[in-house]
Formats: sequence, C-alpha cells, structure tokens
Amino acid sequence: MSYTRVAPLLLLATACVPSAGPERAASPEVVQPVRAASVPAPTPTPTPSRPAVFTFDGELEQGGWMRGTVPGGTREATLGEEKLAFDDEGRFFAAFDRDAPAAMTLTARLADGRMIESPLTIAPRAWNIERINAARTPGGASAAFMKIRQPELDAIWDARLKDTGSTGWTQDFIWPVTGRISGRFGSQRVYRGEPGSYHSGIDIAPGNGVPYVAPADGVVVLAVEGYSLEGNLLIIDHGQGLNSAFLHSSRLYVKEGDRVRQGQHIGDVGSSGRATGPHLHWSLKWRNARLDPLLFTGPMR
Repeated sequence: MSYTRVAPLLLLATACVPSAGPERAASPEVVQPVRAASVPAPTPTPTPSRPAVFTFDGELEQGGWMRGTVPGGTREATLGEEKLAFDDEGRFFAAFDRDAPAAMTLTARLADGRMIESPLTIAPRAWNIERINAARTPGGASAAFMKIRQPELDAIWDARLKDTGSTGWTQDFIWPVTGRISGRFGSQRVYRGEPGSYHSGIDIAPGNGVPYVAPADGVVVLAVEGYSLEGNLLIIDHGQGLNSAFLHSSRLYVKEGDRVRQGQHIGDVGSSGRATGPHLHWSLKWRNARLDPLLFTGPMR
C-alpha cells in the first residue's frame, strides 16, 4: 500500500508585494531605435519557498520507507531520535525498522528557532513466526571462529557507514533477479518463548549462475570473496544511508569504488558461504534499520 501525506500546517506565512513596473519616459519628441542587446532583461519571478510543512510518501509500515521534503527554512530534521540528511532541495529519505513502534514523529527546527512536528502512524506487520517446542541450541561462537569473523563484521559495518553521495535512493527499485522466493523478510523462529534471529532479507532462488542486477543506482562500498557466512559479498550504497547487500554470489563483476546503474549486471547467483543451496540473499538497510525489499519493488512479475 502506498501513502501520500502532507503534514498539518502549523506555521505558514506568505506576503505578496506587487512589484513596481518601469516608469514611463516623459513624452519624447523623437524615439531613437535601441539595440536589442541593451534592453534590460526582465526581472525573473522569484521561486516560491517551500511550505512550512513536511511532505512525503512511501510505505509507512514496519520494514517500510518514506521519501519527502522538509519544511522551508529547515536547519535540522529528525525522525524520532534519528537525525535526517536532506539535500539542497530539502529532499530526504527515511525508513522504519522491522520492529518499529506504531507511532513516530518527524520534527524540523527552522532557522528562526520554530519547531514543526508531523506525527506518523506506522502500520504493524503480521510476521511469519514459527513456534518450536524445543529449547534453543545453547552456546555461541567459538573464540577461533570470532577471530575470523570479527574483522569481517568490522568491514561490513565500516562499508555501511560510507557516504558516497549516490542518488539511487530517489529511484523506484527493481528486482535484482526474478525466481522462486525461498525466504521472506522478517520470518522468525521462537524456541519455547525464546526468539531466534529474524530473517534480515529476502531469498530468491532462480538457479545457480543466473545473473543479477543493481536494483537502483549506487556505489560499491564492499566487494569481497570468501566471507565465512556471506560467501562472496557485495554491498552497494544508494545514498542517504540506504544500502543493499547481496550474499552467496558465485561471481562478482564489480569492485569497490565502482559506480553502478540500475539494471547493470553486478553478479551471479551462487551458494558461497553458509548456504544450503544456490540463491541470492538481498537485504536492505537504512542506517541501523532493517527493511523489507518487497516494499521497495512491489510483487514480483
């Protein structure tokens, strides 16, 4: 479901002052021809400033997203406690974690110190929860494994912090590949009341070696082979804190620093890393919020 919202108008004041037209010359007896180049250009009509309200649309539900414009004169904007970045035109991107609360607030602080708030209602989701009548397997990762794993986690974390200035976040996303969906975002097992980790992306199983493409423009911030869990891993920054990760590839065709375009062939589906069979795990994050790719693309056709 797609939403279009215009936040309540809290403070808005405009003033119209008619501009004076050019004064008429005092009845000249002779009018000399004037070269076109010397005629002064007309004064351009000033572009109206943005209204003092938030405007936005998107998927306002758990795992969803929004794109919008901050009020005119905004110096700082937040979604809840999260500070928003916005461009020179006031455009911003924000998103809602899988476990986002039902109520959140957009807030803007204007240059003159005024505050504008826009309350949001975030729709809950009915996640696929499987309840297991068995205890969760005890124990954690061994010291030997974490010696390998920790540098991988650090590299993934650092990659997701990179700000490349990409504007892919402004685009309508496409499916990187089509095929059977073998795992859905947000699904989770609960072991005798103890929840396990939920599935952080969507799994697509079109077959081994099938090419997949960039769902939107971006910049490659990580392209590595042989990670312990992800196998051959690719992360693309779409700008404004939004990034895609592609796991278990059999082959990567881009490297760190490459700019990619929507629809560009960037890798092949595989089963590298910890995978039970060939598939593409595609996950989306906005800062620390995990998002549902299905809400970016719509149903697969």
